[in-house]
Amino acid sequence: MCRLTNKGVNLLADAFKALAHPNRLQMYLEVVRHHQAEQLLTEHSRSGLPAPAAGCGVADFISKLSIGAPTVSHHVKALVDAGLIRVEKQGKYVSCFLNEDVYRELGDFFRPLPSQE
Repeated sequence: MCRLTNKGVNLLADAFKALAHPNRLQMYLEVVRHHQAEQLLTEHSRSGLPAPAAGCGVADFISKLSIGAPTVSHHVKALVDAGLIRVEKQGKYVSCFLNEDVYRELGDFFRPLPSQE
């Protein structure tokens, strides 16, 4: 779990602030789902070689959320700035990838604390 130092508190606060917007939360959940699906494909690969990470396409957000490209770009930037995702440009396409470290930090935050008894 992230140590609740100033840096750890700021990391969580930035993540929660970014995820407080419904469109950004939906986008983040889609990146998480995509990442989990890629992990399953990699684990079940017949060749034993990891499948290449394709990322979650930004264009998919436009159609799934019925919002314009400028709005999607704004939300993607907020998720990147919060450290929740990273983006890569592949030609004219932009793909989003999960920041696994921050994802784990968020998960650790919500795990129950050990009993003090």
